[in-house]
Amino acid sequence: MSTKDGAAVRLALDAIEEAPLAGTLKGLPARAEGRPLRALGAMGLSVLAGDLPLPVAVLKDSALTHNARWMRGFTERAGVSLAPHGKTTMAPQLFQRQFDEGAWGMTAATASHVRSYRRFGVPRVLLANQLLGAADLELVFRELEADEDFDFYALVDSAAGLDLLRRAVAARGLKRPLQVLLEVGTPGGRTGVRSVEEGLALGRLIRAAAPAIALRGVEAFEGVYSGDDTARVELGALTMVETVAALARAGCAEGWFAPGEVLLTAGGSALFDIAARTLAAVDAGGSGHRLRVVLRSGCYLSHDSLQYERMQDRMRQRAGAVWGEGPGLRNAIEVWAQVQSVPEPGRAICTAGKRDLSYDACLPQPLWWYRAGQHEAPRMAPADWAVTKLNDQHAFVDAQGDGALPLQVGDLIAFGVGHPCTTFDKWPLLYLVDDAYRVMGGVRTFF
Repeated sequence: MSTKDGAAVRLALDAIEEAPLAGTLKGLPARAEGRPLRALGAMGLSVLAGDLPLPVAVLKDSALTHNARWMRGFTERAGVSLAPHGKTTMAPQLFQRQFDEGAWGMTAATASHVRSYRRFGVPRVLLANQLLGAADLELVFRELEADEDFDFYALVDSAAGLDLLRRAVAARGLKRPLQVLLEVGTPGGRTGVRSVEEGLALGRLIRAAAPAIALRGVEAFEGVYSGDDTARVELGALTMVETVAALARAGCAEGWFAPGEVLLTAGGSALFDIAARTLAAVDAGGSGHRLRVVLRSGCYLSHDSLQYERMQDRMRQRAGAVWGEGPGLRNAIEVWAQVQSVPEPGRAICTAGKRDLSYDACLPQPLWWYRAGQHEAPRMAPADWAVTKLNDQHAFVDAQGDGALPLQVGDLIAFGVGHPCTTFDKWPLLYLVDDAYRVMGGVRTFF
């Protein structure tokens, strides 16, 4: 696991794809039990033919391929790198697609993620969080000691956090510096220093903690700004990213950073264009440092049909020519269910609920419906159909106003989601499908 080009990830995939599929896996048909994951694509399975127990989550291969290539094009035009946030999918097969399209590394949220990534063969991990507890430190230190080429970064936002890391490194006798990034936050937000002045003071403290601690850059997550007030969100995000830029320039001028590249990293899935434009313009002055801007979007690969799709037009307007031609990212993730009851006019109850669909950002939305023996292909769901309520295992689909629902018991219905992270974590197995919903393979997740 020492190569930095993603080859180690490919080695880890063989064990995953050869492992027999357990009958306890959600969405697995009876005839696939005990078969290896890589055999699914040759079994002739089809969502529309009723070959899969419902509900079931699918990923459209054409959209995944498009999105991976689109993001590579965007980062190349913007002059930045990409370390996708792996917590979105926790799927090493999808990590591989991201490495194949030029990902520089992967972003993690917890020390446990770091360990999982290493078991998948990921060679470079940016932990976009503080590293604190003794057990978490143990996980990371073991990985650093096991492979001298493992490239790892964590965040620091306070003198107390820095002191904890410094003492832990000394007690462990770690043979190389622990690489950290200074984290920028915002008043009332999450973690991170609240001002340039706080950042200057902390940067100087981290420099003084060398060589045990190596300051390698500055970080922020501008996605803490959200809501319907677009001007407020954009101004807040820009202000935060400009603070990263100011601290990076100060650090270069004052000699805070360890030898090597200086990382400037931000960019979630909704405002990554602001991060790319602002940070790519930073100049290291006469410090001799090479700056690398790293975006960390996780949701771009699957995208969605609601939350991020609604934000995409604004991103395209802001980005201009860097966005490129065409419509941008495409929705790749759907959850298919069946109509099991039509208890009143204008209402259908479907076999998917909170255990199957994201609902933290917004309720899912019907995308397609299909009636076997009558439809040649799925039909687009009318705009007045809406999910009005979710139970654990049931979705209430209502026609708004006086609209009628043509749905019958046994019909299939596909739901689109917002915030795909919290759909992925409900499915240990998602099916890779072509545009006709024929199964091409399976994708395992490891949450």
